Amino acid sequence: MNQKARNHRSQDADLFAQAERIEQSLSGIRRALRKPLEAEVARGELTPPQTTVMREVVRNHGINLRDLSRAVSLAHSTVSGIVDRLEKRGMVERRPDPRDGRLSCIYPSAVVEQFIKERLPALSRGPLQTALERATVEERVAIERALRRLRELLLDE
Repeated sequence: MNQKARNHRSQDADLFAQAERIEQSLSGIRRALRKPLEAEVARGELTPPQTTVMREVVRNHGINLRDLSRAVSLAHSTVSGIVDRLEKRGMVERRPDPRDGRLSCIYPSAVVEQFIKERLPALSRGPLQTALERATVEERVAIERALRRLRELLLDE
């Protein structure tokens, strides 16, 4: 094997190792960001799919089951069961569709709506905001710039 081929192979190995380290860092970051939200959800004894359904119901008041199933990418029967369980707990309610009385629309309870709109963003952004408070202004700018560039590179395929 000539020198050029060896250098190319070495560069490929270095890139692979670097990509692996970055992926591990991103996974650790995702875990750290999700931790407070997962703890809060666990206290409410909610599953991740239930939380996803509730977010979508808050985002789309009066959504029907078919559209909700599409929005959360879960089977109609699965979403129907989730809504049944949430309804029994008073977290959502079904009302007749004003346009077609054979269908029902799903609405969040006031408590759920308040939690999703007010508490959830704080739980999601809290760890990141706390970490950024410990960084210098220059570090924050560099982090933001690097992440924006990484996103551009990933989306420009």
